Order: sequence, then structure tokens, then C-alpha cells
Amino acid sequence: QVQLRESGGGLVQAGGSLRLSCAASGRTVSSYVMGWFRQAPGKERDFVAAINWSGSNTSYADSVKGRFTISRDNAKNTVWLKMNSLKPEDTAVYYCAADTTYSNYAGRSNWRVYDYWGQGTQVTVSS
Repeated sequence: QVQLRESGGGLVQAGGSLRLSCAASGRTVSSYVMGWFRQAPGKERDFVAAINWSGSNTSYADSVKGRFTISRDNAKNTVWLKMNSLKPEDTAVYYCAADTTYSNYAGRSNWRVYDYWGQGTQVTVSS
């Protein structure tokens, strides 16, 4: 069983930056694709970014491309999401997730294929 715990959310002004962390425990996630998703009130859970096991392959939603960066350190069993140039529309609860089906393909953006989830961390961007 994998437990995921996000941290690093908070309140930031538009144009600011935050770095979210996702610490895994219970089992190593070094062979899993890891993803970040977000969900705003009353909206669907949306794909943000994903990274393959080695970090050599990443994918991003068009809305965050060029502003967000996903990275990982398998020795620390941790994944990060660095968010720059934040906008009010980035406000949401951000979730970390593990896709145990594939290790090398980071292109699956459907939240339903991810097997393990964290509890989420709130990001609020004020205008």
C-alpha cells in the first residue's frame, strides 16, 4: 500500500510561486508514473502534470505549460510541482497520484487510471 502526502500549498498573490511536495510512504514509488491533478469547487478533477519513473519524460496540461515544472527524487520517494507565474484560475485543491500501470509513459491524463491518491493541498491565488 502506498500513502501519499502533499504539502506546500497556501495563499499567494498572482504572479507568485509555490512548490508543492508529495512524500510517499509504505512502498517505494520509484517505478511508478507520478502525477499532479487539481480540482476547483464545482469542477472536475483536472490533469496538471505527470512524470515517468526516471524523470526523463514529463507531460503538462496546456494551461500550465511553461509555468509549472514537475520533478522527482526516487531516493527520497518524493515528487514536486514547482508553480511559477501563478494566476487566480490556478486556485484549487492539488492532488498527488501514482499510476502503477506504467513506469515509462507519462502521458495518461485521465485521473481514473491513477491508483493511489493523497489528501490534497489547497492553493489559493489572489488577484
